Amino acid sequence: MPYTTKDNEMNQSPDRKQKKNINTNKKGPKAKGKSEKSVTSSKVEARTRHADERLMIYQTFPRVMTNTCENPRPWGKLEENGSGKLNDIDATLLGSLSDMGVNCIWLTGIIEHATKTDFTPYGIESDNPNVVKGEAGSPYAIRDYYDVDPALAVDVPSRMKEFTDCVDRIHAAGMKVLIDFVPNHTARVYKSDAAPAGVKDFGADDNDLFGFLPSNNYYYITHQQFAPNFNIAAEGKAPYIEFPAKATGNDCFNAFCDRNDWYETVKLNYGHDYQSGRDHFEPVPDTWIKMLSILRFWASKGVDGFRCDMVFMVPLAFWHWVIPQVKKDWPEVIFIGEIYDIASYRPFLDYGCFDYLYDKVNLYDTLVGIERMHYSAARLTGCWQAVDGIGHRMLNFLENHDEVRYASREYADDPSRVIPSLAVSLLISSGPYMIYYGQELGEPAHDNEGFAGDNNRTTIFDYWSLDTMRRWYNKGLCDGAGLTAHERWLRGFYSRMLHMSNEIGAFRSGQLFDLMYANLKNPDFNPHTLFAFVRYDSDAAYLVLANFGAERTKAGINIPDAAFEAIGLEEAYVDTTGLLWGAHHSFECVRGAKMWIEVGPVDAVIIPLPKKSR
Repeated sequence: MPYTTKDNEMNQSPDRKQKKNINTNKKGPKAKGKSEKSVTSSKVEARTRHADERLMIYQTFPRVMTNTCENPRPWGKLEENGSGKLNDIDATLLGSLSDMGVNCIWLTGIIEHATKTDFTPYGIESDNPNVVKGEAGSPYAIRDYYDVDPALAVDVPSRMKEFTDCVDRIHAAGMKVLIDFVPNHTARVYKSDAAPAGVKDFGADDNDLFGFLPSNNYYYITHQQFAPNFNIAAEGKAPYIEFPAKATGNDCFNAFCDRNDWYETVKLNYGHDYQSGRDHFEPVPDTWIKMLSILRFWASKGVDGFRCDMVFMVPLAFWHWVIPQVKKDWPEVIFIGEIYDIASYRPFLDYGCFDYLYDKVNLYDTLVGIERMHYSAARLTGCWQAVDGIGHRMLNFLENHDEVRYASREYADDPSRVIPSLAVSLLISSGPYMIYYGQELGEPAHDNEGFAGDNNRTTIFDYWSLDTMRRWYNKGLCDGAGLTAHERWLRGFYSRMLHMSNEIGAFRSGQLFDLMYANLKNPDFNPHTLFAFVRYDSDAAYLVLANFGAERTKAGINIPDAAFEAIGLEEAYVDTTGLLWGAHHSFECVRGAKMWIEVGPVDAVIIPLPKKSR
């Protein structure tokens, strides 16, 4: 349990001039002869819906999340280790997530992908195991864009109905549902057995005598067999033969990729000739038309949006063309782009028509640097400045399937350290937020699952089960009966933060005032470990003070005149209760005086500030 601020006479600063006293706790000193005004610390109680509600996204991997296999074997097959099912995502599970403050579920790994599991009894052709990663296979090596991963179904022939029933249950729980859209690459062998009539497979009409043709769906390395620099015939009864070779998904335009390449995928051709650098977007390329059909297909199944994989590896012009076409018929469908270039943020939001983008290389990487590489907390100012004006359209997170787990050895190695990082990443903007399943329980990712290995991430390639999730899931009761006291505390903390971010207007849709510029040279404020800002709207204002350091700190915070004017702060003595821990805080909020706030090690405080009446 982190340190929580207690009543302390050190919070009383010397009187500098006549001020009001604001006492929200009905205790402590009052300024005689002054009227008392109440500044309440908003209670986070039953969930309330707002028209401007922020998306609180829970990314889950159904194959693993509800799998109850107690002793999964590394490299275990489906028959041994089992798999979670879409049917497991029922009203009980969804109710538990909704109670935590989640309002959107990202179902990762839904679309049928290449696998080593034999589903031929159901009319699904087998994949060559030499170009499949792990027993289960990568969910980003799509082999049929119009079908559902059969491992997720209780009754395989009914797998699409089980998916749409799952979508209906999510909607009935008052939540939205996202799935992946993987536009840049397919599995090395693509073959659909569920495509609508008249829809041809990718590559069906390609002329593979040419490395590039605008009408081709793939890029080819002509007159050369696919020949990776590792043993491509290590598994199975037959070697994998691809002649001519296709370009590999991570823009490897030769036939000789290695194990670190995305060798299980092939790059799709959107009309850009990588050799000449020229674009061929008129007439509209066949790949564009096929992808529009895929997006429309899934939108018709009721999904509320798409998390779009590696969007910068596909021409921006495609997104400008395809997203408005989908939104003509489904205007509320959300498009979230995975992107890793700050300079591309605005073009992909404006011209590319995305609703939201990952803020990975900006805010996330800075928070990692603070935790692991001695970055100063003051660098966080540059993060919001980099996205100023578009911050509400950036998706923030501390975990996802590509990144190491927060509690892993490679990141914080202790889930309790999440408090300042979560407070900053969640409250610095009014944009959507995402947590990864098990993050709220402190999942450390210490398993060696098979293909994924012990890499501080949770596998997306193997059939596996997580001890933390099993103890929370409790065979479908979703009551957390098997959790430790610390795990229950951590999940409660996440719940408090998610609720707070939507139930308090200043966090839901308010504005940011960064206090760092007024405190960088302040001897009573350490900008290496502390980050302070105010979130406010017309009704209320809240100080957020995050302490990334290992020492309890009493900070004297300068509040500049510009903050008083912009926020509408009222000069007053304040006696109030913090929102996070219910701790008592007494301080003066006046021009020319420091606001003295105490915060524990690796902790944060969120405190109401006095605002003038409108």
